[in-house]
Amino acid sequence: MERLDVAEAETQSVALDDLVVVAEFRDTIYPGLVNTGKVQRGGDKPFHTVINGENYHVLKALTYTHRGKVDAIYIDPPYNTGAKDWKYNNDYVEGDDLYRHSKWLAMMERRLYVAKELLNPVDAVLIVTIDEKEYLRLGLLLEQTFPEESIQMISSVINPAGAGRQSEFSRTDEYVFFVRIGSASVLPEQRSESSRPVTWDTFRRSDIASKRGTAKGGKSQFYPIYVSRATGQILEIGEPLPHDLPRQDAPSKDGCVSVFPIRPDGTEMNWGLVPKAARARLKDGYLRSGRHTPQEPQECTISYLTGGIVGDIEAGNVVIAGRSQDGSVIAHYVTGRMVMPTTAWNKPSHDAQRFGTEILKQVIPGRRFPFPKSLYAVEDCLRHFLASRPKAVVLDFFFGSGTTAHAVMRLNKQDGGTRQCIGVTNNEVAAAEQKALRERGLRPGDVEWEQHGICDYITKPRVAAAITGKTPQGEPINGDYKFVDEFPIADGFEENAEFFTLTYEAKNAVSHNLAYARIAPMLWLRAGASGKRIDKVPAEGWAVADTYGLLTEVDQATPFINAVDNANGLRVAYIVTDDDRRFQAIAKRLPDGVEPVRLYESYLTNFSFTNGE
Repeated sequence: MERLDVAEAETQSVALDDLVVVAEFRDTIYPGLVNTGKVQRGGDKPFHTVINGENYHVLKALTYTHRGKVDAIYIDPPYNTGAKDWKYNNDYVEGDDLYRHSKWLAMMERRLYVAKELLNPVDAVLIVTIDEKEYLRLGLLLEQTFPEESIQMISSVINPAGAGRQSEFSRTDEYVFFVRIGSASVLPEQRSESSRPVTWDTFRRSDIASKRGTAKGGKSQFYPIYVSRATGQILEIGEPLPHDLPRQDAPSKDGCVSVFPIRPDGTEMNWGLVPKAARARLKDGYLRSGRHTPQEPQECTISYLTGGIVGDIEAGNVVIAGRSQDGSVIAHYVTGRMVMPTTAWNKPSHDAQRFGTEILKQVIPGRRFPFPKSLYAVEDCLRHFLASRPKAVVLDFFFGSGTTAHAVMRLNKQDGGTRQCIGVTNNEVAAAEQKALRERGLRPGDVEWEQHGICDYITKPRVAAAITGKTPQGEPINGDYKFVDEFPIADGFEENAEFFTLTYEAKNAVSHNLAYARIAPMLWLRAGASGKRIDKVPAEGWAVADTYGLLTEVDQATPFINAVDNANGLRVAYIVTDDDRRFQAIAKRLPDGVEPVRLYESYLTNFSFTNGE
């Protein structure tokens, strides 16, 4: 080993385990991925992916797999508070650093320019959250990076109680920038989260012309309704009484009061429905008994939901929120109208403590992460652009605790979508914890050190727990989701996720097919991250998976083409050859809709190109 930090070259011998391979910022990298686990509950749905790696290098890797394919980017970058929450050139940037603002801008600029290449130029959105420390500089940087696009900033209350600061205003909000790419537009929202309860009408007919014994009243709508004296619940609908039979002579039931349609003045009326229809209403929870009022001669009043309201329930205009103890429905109309959201958000669901920190405590108990976003705040940001795009691809390259993937899974559950989230984070150990680990003689790369990193300790367990509905200890997660759809967190989601770590490959190893095992996940990602993956070089010289095919021996082109012709849903055909003429000849034989990609020429050229070579 030759030391570089001395005036003259000096050679030392060290243990192999002590050597670290360093990639400089401007070095051309040839990335690969190594699987570190997966969770499967989503059948044939595409996979969400979590990549552990330096986010700038992962963004570079994604230029090969997702250039122009990302529909939404949501990021919550470091706020540059001086609290040792991010590094520049491997050192934490602290509050007394005179260059901390310029360092933050340099860090963000490099990543935003690469992220721009990934966004769908026709219709996409970039969403960035920030606070007052850097929002002015971020706004200028976004205008510089996206000069042709529409940019708006909104304020969002995330801490209604306020963050106490001596001699300063108590901060309650933060800011969210929305950069709309191409034709992207904001979708409307429902203005109010409040609701109007349905009206329960008196079951007794009101017009005097419909009293008992009249032609209009009919012969089948005067009957007893038996209500339990103990519970007040309707137990049975009786049979109609002949007009000449006094109601006092009607059959009685033990423990029940017999209720008839009697007006306050004693006039015998009729019920609003015949017994058969009344029994159907009772079964559905649309008929109930109520408290006795002094004006009523009966011990109970009977009320029901009219046919119009029942029709609204069936049409979805009325929501059934639950049922009372007597079985009757608790229902309400959804009020408000669809309007464009404003630039000032003050929603209870965006409280970061209640719906960020507390949810994380439920999902991965005992594991701390500073300032996670409200799950529902991220969900709302994405919904404004992706509600009508069920197959959207979402990227978060400051993935943190994994809230973005959690929000995407909730959107999928609400409309049956197959949106995918790509999350990028490193496995950095918190500054305070690093000190304690070093005192124990541990260092980065050691198993005990790495297990405390953000990716392994927070991100992956949170994504897995959200899908399975179980904590890392295997216990069902307590609590329920709130707001748009409410259900037990323990139900989990019917989703798939796979976890990877970024690797750095040698150019020659790639070009000679020696690094295929680490390149294989990249090929799978480019083809949609769905279905089976071809993890090994096929012995037959070719293989076809669910969404892509691989030809490693051009002499086997004919059986490969036949297999591709018979496959359904194939997107990409990777052809390994150094001969461009043979590549073109095979590409012409592929069916329409299958993209031909030459390996490893396209891969190597991509990363030389992204580094300006």
